[in-house]
Amino acid sequence: MNQRTLIITLGALAVAINVVAGTVVSNLKIPFLFLDTVGTIFIAAVFGPLWGALVGLLTNLVLGVTSGYTAIPFALVNVIVGLVVGYSARKNGYRFSSALISGIVLGLLCPIVGTIIAVGLFGGFTGGVQDVAVLWLKQAGTSLFAAAFLPRLGENLIDKILSALLVYYIVKNLPQSLINPRGYKKRNSHVA
Repeated sequence: MNQRTLIITLGALAVAINVVAGTVVSNLKIPFLFLDTVGTIFIAAVFGPLWGALVGLLTNLVLGVTSGYTAIPFALVNVIVGLVVGYSARKNGYRFSSALISGIVLGLLCPIVGTIIAVGLFGGFTGGVQDVAVLWLKQAGTSLFAAAFLPRLGENLIDKILSALLVYYIVKNLPQSLINPRGYKKRNSHVA
């Protein structure tokens, strides 16, 4: 199997993982978790930012069809996940420290972008569990942006850090032939 076929196959699997994990977590109303970017993080860490961004985009398009149209504008958030992790992995390798830093950066960046989308398109409410907190904060006198941002911040910090570290442990245990099909030695690969 050539590398492009491998990437496309794993990319399709990553989209499915994002959709299934995100849908299950959403339906179970598990607080502080989304798990809808694990596949994006995996592809970005192993194959780079552009493939990761593509998986993120396709994930939200599929979610838009299967879960509701409100997922489609948030594709930008998932694309950013792919770009941040992919560029970080390309520069530093996907080590524990870079996974942790990527998770923290995403935990801050994703709720900012997500809040702008939620406020701009949906008045801050998206039908998720955090809408209760948004409504409560809004009624307590907080600005709409702050009311929509604060619940997303806490959830995203936990979700993105856990997702990035989960992918680190998965990638760390993959065969080197999958991570680096050209057969370079482990010390030159993306994972240490």
